Amino acid sequence: MTHLKKLLLSTSLALMTCEVAAAQLYDPSKNYPSGSQVSFNGAIYQAKWWANPSQSPGDQVSAPWETPWKLIGQTDDTPPPAEPDEPADTPDSPSVPSDGQYSNYQEGGSYQGGDIVLNNGQLYRCKPGVTVPWCSGAGWAYAPGTGTAWDSAWELVSEDEIAEPDPETPEVPDQPVEPEVPSDPGDGYQVTQAQLDAREAELTSDPLLSQVKESIRTRDNQTVEAVTALSGQNPENVKRVEAIVSEADWDYLFAKRSPEYSYRHFLQAVAKFPAFCASYEDGRDSEAICRRSLATMFAHFTQETGGHTEHWDVPEWRQGLVHAREMGWTEQMRGGYNGECNPATWQGQTWPCGTFDNGEYKSYFGRGAKQLSYNYNYGPFSEAMFGTVRTLLDHPEMVADTWLNLASAVFFFTYPQPPKPSMLHVIDGTWQPNSRDEQNGLYPGFGVTTQIINGGVECGGTTEVAQSVNRISYFRSFASYLGVTIAEDEILGCRGMKQFDAEGAGATNIYWEKDWGWSADTPSGGSYACQLVGYQTPYSALKQGDYTACVKAHFPDIQVIE
Repeated sequence: MTHLKKLLLSTSLALMTCEVAAAQLYDPSKNYPSGSQVSFNGAIYQAKWWANPSQSPGDQVSAPWETPWKLIGQTDDTPPPAEPDEPADTPDSPSVPSDGQYSNYQEGGSYQGGDIVLNNGQLYRCKPGVTVPWCSGAGWAYAPGTGTAWDSAWELVSEDEIAEPDPETPEVPDQPVEPEVPSDPGDGYQVTQAQLDAREAELTSDPLLSQVKESIRTRDNQTVEAVTALSGQNPENVKRVEAIVSEADWDYLFAKRSPEYSYRHFLQAVAKFPAFCASYEDGRDSEAICRRSLATMFAHFTQETGGHTEHWDVPEWRQGLVHAREMGWTEQMRGGYNGECNPATWQGQTWPCGTFDNGEYKSYFGRGAKQLSYNYNYGPFSEAMFGTVRTLLDHPEMVADTWLNLASAVFFFTYPQPPKPSMLHVIDGTWQPNSRDEQNGLYPGFGVTTQIINGGVECGGTTEVAQSVNRISYFRSFASYLGVTIAEDEILGCRGMKQFDAEGAGATNIYWEKDWGWSADTPSGGSYACQLVGYQTPYSALKQGDYTACVKAHFPDIQVIE
């Protein structure tokens, strides 16, 4: 089955009240069967199927079928803090006993991002971001330094990193300051734009991050719009694709496709991303990589958007691209995948949703060959295509009706989702598994691309699930048609394959977050800097200038001198 049926979000206040009353606070150490309702970060979620420990409702995913949770309502019913005069050791409020300057870690304590605790003689800081609730989770999983997944919630820090200013340092005597001079250097921290740019360049100089940046480069839309079949002005990678898949081949391979998926749209999608089917100057076989990329992409197209109908007059592997929009949805329908549009959340602020004339949010259900879903995917895709998040957040229908219906799939193919590498880097050999990946059964081959696109649902079991079996069958057929060699020992499925994790070779940090360190050189002692992290934030290391935006957002008193 390609699509999981999604339910419309209820807007009934009475129903929401009932749901809130039934929900329990999410516990990352528990299993939740299908139908369970939990409260998480002020929202109510329901399990669509069995949810394993640590499959959090707050996990950021690229498609709705990658998470067992669906948003069904909002609530302000978060657990109240203990009253100030309540004894610290009451049963309802776990105490966090102090051991000197820092508090000892205690399972169930209420921790926030940036909190520092002492455990087994070491200092740990709760990582800010969507993983904050895990710091207060079950000790067997998240106790700092000892839990099975402690480093997902905490980071080890030294006293030097968080040292307080020397109390014996003599204070500078107060000097009279005229109130008419608000720009006194003591009011903030001054830095030049060149210094910020240099720091960004230093932090993003990792060779793998440089390779990622190269693989996601885009061409200007004027060049893309000029692409037509067999034009002598087409970019080099488009000409390579045309030599492998002609318009007649396209009509044959996707015999039942929706008319929005035209051959020209396909070529335009390829043109937008120069690294797709590019020429490799280091000895790698450019044409072989291109053929395998196409066979892999087409196989996933067919699983995601195919007809899957045995009695049609063409085999199932040639039934791809039937659906330009998610089954059951139209452009005028409300309540689709817009639970993250709330302007009180950072997702809603970073990728503000478009609205209908009556003020209701637009729906971000699956569209295009990748079935792009949710505003936090439409926004980044829009920015990559147009330089602004507004275009596709205001006009999500373009992802179904224009060349973006196929460009969205190439976008997903070339972009990594740390700790997952991109499918392009799996196929062209840029990603090479390290020992941790090998322990998790992650090896180059078609099977690991299924892990990337839908591993949370299809991979890891003792048997190959039906969706993965389909993908393997489709890949074999496309590979045969396109002249792709499949080695006898290539792993085509993903049963028994564990998911990518933070210790794997693909775990490249690509988001900026506040650097919580201490600096003796600044007025407030703050770092006036940002650091790279693996979880999603509003600031991407793949976007030039976002480092400066991150610093300004977290240190509003900074004075940037051009």
